[in-house]
Amino acid sequence: MIKTTEETQNIAGAQLAIVKGGSGKPLLVLHDELGYPGWMSWNESLGHDRTLLIPLQPGFGKTPRLEWVRSYRDLAGFYAQVVRELKLDPIDVIGFSAGGFIAAEMAAADPHIFSKMILVAPMGLKPTEGEIMDIFPITIRTHLLATVADPAGTPEFSRLYGGEMTPEVFEAFEDARAETARIGWEPYMHDPALPHLLRGLKTPTLLIWGTADHVMPRGCIDDYKRAIGDAAKVALIEKVGHRPETENSTEFERVVRGFLSA
Repeated sequence: MIKTTEETQNIAGAQLAIVKGGSGKPLLVLHDELGYPGWMSWNESLGHDRTLLIPLQPGFGKTPRLEWVRSYRDLAGFYAQVVRELKLDPIDVIGFSAGGFIAAEMAAADPHIFSKMILVAPMGLKPTEGEIMDIFPITIRTHLLATVADPAGTPEFSRLYGGEMTPEVFEAFEDARAETARIGWEPYMHDPALPHLLRGLKTPTLLIWGTADHVMPRGCIDDYKRAIGDAAKVALIEKVGHRPETENSTEFERVVRGFLSA
């Protein structure tokens, strides 16, 4: 079992909690709109070859909210400052859902900040076809269940999110959803300028999507591919939903390793 640490650093004008684990070349991991779920099997696998750096988003967990951050573009600017102050650029990045939105905004603002970029079911673009699920009117339990195609058949999902939710866990989820709503409500989980700002991006990009994803439609992937162009490749993982890294970690790790090692 790889040892992980969580350290709060005074960086980019904020107190930022960062989870770190593994060894080797750094890999920045941007968690989704519900927060860091804990060290998972895919983290353990990739951690044998890469040092995973997982910042806890402001307003989530031990990182205090930054009032000046009012949008995902603002948040991307903050993370870009973090990367520069830590002298990590250029760095490989993997962003999940809203974390993919953040990574895309970072790359659009500074095309040289990432060596390679992996966007897993990324929000950030208003899809030409389909709609991003409105996650705010539904309960957190309904929201969580919607993120996987087969909750009962996904042991790691059950370990992370199954069973009775304690008041502390419920409060953490609601805090995360409140912060997501604060910076992503209007326009809903996308930036109208982002597809235009991504045009001509040369950063090698992998777009990963589960074919049974009911949160983020295939249209988002198609629009990202259209915006970025030849630098972007698409990997589809069959019969999984919005959390391919949880539902089919073996295939997820295969496509990620193949892309990062190419």
